[in-house]
Amino acid sequence: MPFHKESVLSKYFYPVGCAIIGAGGPAMKNYLNRRPFYAGIQKHAFGAVVGFAIGYYYEQYTQNRFARRDAVIRHYIELHPEDFVEERKKYKEIFEDWYPIRGGW
Repeated sequence: MPFHKESVLSKYFYPVGCAIIGAGGPAMKNYLNRRPFYAGIQKHAFGAVVGFAIGYYYEQYTQNRFARRDAVIRHYIELHPEDFVEERKKYKEIFEDWYPIRGGW
């Protein structure tokens, strides 16, 4: 099995998303209370930092959980290779159907 190569989007999705939600909470509170957006700006910054930390640790947790699961599956495959025999492909499965076209020349 090939190893997973993580994309940039999946790497930063949870930290950045949680940071936006953390900063958006106080902004929404200001909007609903009809206060200026920048009122209590320290709450926006604190919410963004806390949200980023929560997202970062959640990403670490999920990566660890998936890595452990994959390790268990790989170990099982190593112990029981007879259950995972790859079937050889036949040429008829690889090549497409060929129908000769005869011209009237």
